[in-house]
Amino acid sequence: MKQLIILSSLIFLSSQTIKAQEQPNVVKSNFFSDVRYGGNLGVSFGNGFSHIAIAPSAIKPLTPKVSVGAGLQFNYISSKNYYSSTSYGLSVLGLYNPIPEVQLSAEVEQLRVDRSLKAYSQNNIYYDRIDDQFWNTALFLGAGYSSGNATIGIRYNVLYKKDNFVYHEAWMPFVRVYF
Repeated sequence: MKQLIILSSLIFLSSQTIKAQEQPNVVKSNFFSDVRYGGNLGVSFGNGFSHIAIAPSAIKPLTPKVSVGAGLQFNYISSKNYYSSTSYGLSVLGLYNPIPEVQLSAEVEQLRVDRSLKAYSQNNIYYDRIDDQFWNTALFLGAGYSSGNATIGIRYNVLYKKDNFVYHEAWMPFVRVYF
């Protein structure tokens, strides 16, 4: 009986050793375990005016001071009987926190814009109706104050042109919140 128990134990242990040798050591890594999600959701309505903005994004910390991320963006703007625009696209974002309270950022944004502008005059110049589609690229460099999950700051569009039709100014305030 004792020999049967010893023999059974040896067979069991040898089968476990063979199974362990058949399966390579796989290190399980969860890329998304430390990804932080956030974004922007905005809605505004006025007298014949509406604006809807949806911009989800995600960032992944590479080091305690450096994070990279990407985002999507959708905007719809309408001014009754005058102007309408739809834009959508994506952005790539880099964040650097030299100290926990200061966040420096660089963001490249690529938008597809479809707009329609009825005929108008400005500075005694008459402009015909405009219906066009174009790509707009922006490169934002920014700085902000961080506290917890939120950062408030200002960014500057290095590629801004006065006749841009997407952004009215090169300087833009921002609020970022990531969870």
